[in-house]
Parts: sequence; C-alpha cells; structure tokens
Amino acid sequence: MTLTVEKRPTHRAHELLEVLRENGGSCRTAELAGLLNVSEETVRRNIKQLAKEGVVIKVHGGVLLANRNEEPAFGERLERNQPAKRIMAKRVAEIIDDGASLFLDNGSTTTFVADALRIRKNLFVVTNSVKVADRLAAHNGNRVFFAGGELRANDGGSYGTQALAFVRGFNPDFAILATTFINSDKGFMLTDMSEAEFARVYIEHANATIVVADHSKFGNNGPIIFADTSQIDILVTDAPPPAKFILTAQNHNIKIIVVQEDGP
Repeated sequence: MTLTVEKRPTHRAHELLEVLRENGGSCRTAELAGLLNVSEETVRRNIKQLAKEGVVIKVHGGVLLANRNEEPAFGERLERNQPAKRIMAKRVAEIIDDGASLFLDNGSTTTFVADALRIRKNLFVVTNSVKVADRLAAHNGNRVFFAGGELRANDGGSYGTQALAFVRGFNPDFAILATTFINSDKGFMLTDMSEAEFARVYIEHANATIVVADHSKFGNNGPIIFADTSQIDILVTDAPPPAKFILTAQNHNIKIIVVQEDGP
C-alpha cells in the first residue's frame, strides 16, 4: 500500500498568495521578499511548492497566479484596496461639475466613484449597475437612467442586447470606467466579454473617457482588450505608473492623475 501525504500551504505561502492577489496576480521575487520581510530564498522555496500544486506559475525573476484571468467575486473586490479606491473616487468627483452627464460602468471601483459623486447636484447618469443607480438616484436632483436587461446575480449588473442598445442612445460628457488590467503595449483589459462590450460602447458614445484604476492593475495581461491607450483621456490612479506606460500615455495625450492620501 502506498501512502500519499498531501502538503498544505504554509502560513508563509498563504501570505505570499495574498500579496500576489493584492498586486494584481504577478510580482517579482525580490519585491515579494521585501513585502513579506523574508529572504528571496524563502520566497523561492514557497513558490516552488505552490507551483507544484498548480496555484502559481514560475516565470523568470517572478511568479504569476495561475488563475489571474479570473476575477474575484464582486463583494470581495469591493473590500480590496478600499483606501485607494476612496481617494481616487474623491478625485474623480472633483473633476466632475454639477450638472454633468455621465456613463458609469458596473465595477467595484466605479461603485466608490458613485459614492463620491453624491456631493454633486443635477447629474445626468446612465449606468448598467444597480449599485451605482441606487447611490445616485433620487438624490440632489440627479436623473438616473438604468440600462434594462437581465440582472446578473453575482454583481448586480445589467447586460445583453437590449441594455447595449439603450446606452447607445446617449452622448454624455464622460464615461467613467474601471479596468482589470493595464498593459503598456496592449492597453486596457477585462476578463468578462459582456463588460468589455459595454466599456467599448461607453467609450464610443461619450465625449471623454476616465479610467479609474489602482496600482495593482498595471503590468498584467488580460484576455480581453476593451480600449487601447489612444481611446482614454484621463487615468486616475493611486501610484505612479511604470515608466513604459507613462511614455505611451504621453504619446497619446492621456492625462495621468496620481492621488495619494497626502494629496495628488
């Protein structure tokens, strides 16, 4: 008889996985060692074990989550990086004037933006997010238009042909969008085809597009591109982007606004 003993992830391995998730699913070995306050050898040892279990993928000088193209549940995303999302949302609200017209997509970050926009009056809002609509409807003279369709149980978003046709009938001042990944070469990415379809329509029909994304979104690849850098007007983030992205943004006249707790 052969006895197989399965090794469970150690406490350190759990910490490593959490840091990977917080950093968008990928990280360099040296960076992980610094964040965890351990040696690079300790990090490599844990990566080796997690790679055997299929949880991560080893790459030269770093590691990737094996399932990084699958987003966490919406509720979990709402809980992540809340301080960063709040300060970014506050900055977006400073850009938007009373009486502005907006598209707001169905993202966890844009839900924070909707909260911050409650200081504004007489907004004209078009959205496919129940959470956004709930925060802004019947408040400060706002008019909120909800894209009708079947609501997804996992995130309260409305999708489908009818919902897309509805939003095509508007031409607001701004589209305010979230993203899952930002890649310097490929642009802005998502993991869900329905969300990408909506993002493309929002961008096409708005006069300007604002993407709101924390630092964990940079440097990764996603399966679906919804916009290249030439299609985005303003990026609001919580840390300076990689130098390569800054150069790309300059070439396409994207305004980058970096906001931190002590101010922009």
